Amino acid sequence: MKQDRKTRTKLVHEGIRRSQYGEVSEAIFMTQGFVYDTAEQAEARFDNLGEDEFIYARYGNPTVRMFEERLAAIEGTEDCFAAASGMAAVNAAMMSMLKAGDHVVSSRALFGSCLYILEEVLTRFGVEVTFVDGTDLDQWKEAIRPDTRVAFMETISNPALEVIDIQAVAALAHEQGATVVVDNVFATPVYSKAVELGADVVVYSTTKHIDGQGRALGGAICGTREFIRKTVEPYLKHTGGAMSPFTAWIMLKGLETLDLRVRAQAETAGTLARTLEGHEKLARVIFPGLESHPQHGIAATQMGGFGTILSLDLAGGKEAAFRFLNALEIVTISNNLGDAKSIVTHPATTTHSRLSAEQLDILGIGPGLVRLSVGLEDAGDLLDDILGALDTV
Repeated sequence: MKQDRKTRTKLVHEGIRRSQYGEVSEAIFMTQGFVYDTAEQAEARFDNLGEDEFIYARYGNPTVRMFEERLAAIEGTEDCFAAASGMAAVNAAMMSMLKAGDHVVSSRALFGSCLYILEEVLTRFGVEVTFVDGTDLDQWKEAIRPDTRVAFMETISNPALEVIDIQAVAALAHEQGATVVVDNVFATPVYSKAVELGADVVVYSTTKHIDGQGRALGGAICGTREFIRKTVEPYLKHTGGAMSPFTAWIMLKGLETLDLRVRAQAETAGTLARTLEGHEKLARVIFPGLESHPQHGIAATQMGGFGTILSLDLAGGKEAAFRFLNALEIVTISNNLGDAKSIVTHPATTTHSRLSAEQLDILGIGPGLVRLSVGLEDAGDLLDDILGALDTV
């Protein structure tokens, strides 16, 4: 497809492979293996796999390939590899290129499972990991060394919504030859400019906004063709973390409406944040779109929008937070995000429950903090639901 096509057009049409039947909706190729006309053809394909050839679904599949090409086109990367889940993607992006003795610098504000990979898995295999305050460029500058192989960050942290200056960190990392890997879930492909700002590898949990309707687990790694095919693909195809064809079809359908959904959700999130800021029951309203947010300017420059997530810090601590959650009628309690349904969770007792009290305090995850993923419901109905729940606190 022409490179000057706009995002919404690419989200509907990019990467389509039609069979001989000329179907409108992308076909689901539910097969593990592929047939060869001759033994010589099989030998040739294993020796040098062509651009539109497949040998085994763990290595690649036509439906999965459509999804990979479409997401890469949106993200602005040369290629993409689809994984079984977001965490499979994070793990593969790092493990595929790191070895014992390598050094990683990471922002400390991360999703609990990302922290586990960095703190437990990588270090178990001899990789040294240094954590920094992601918003403090001096800490990045001090931590990145000549032997630093990877700089890793969530572009917007989960759940305290810190926004990292990708361009500045990437410049520091590239000076030392490090690869910049970003988890871009909260920014979404709609607002992502990570590659333009210097990110080398972009990782997504497609379970979130890309699916957007709570149906399937999925992940994706976007980067250069050399990195995806020479580094990531061998690791994932041999360790088995590939996306299934049916999941890829679900993700393709999700991409078609992604831009419309995310922009609507982000607009409602902004309305809620502005209305709730200063509420007597709330110690803080955290949303990058508020001028009170410490990185408001960076978010505006990097994304041109502010995402679909806000966090509310209830003044009464855990008891107040639980009372608030239990009083909500429209908003659902769950630990997912990016769904068409509004979802709320209490990170300290769910997604980040394995962290110590000291770690939670450093990350700004207090007992009263709740993370709200804004869905597609009417903004007025959501506001009424939230205000009504706050009245019970």
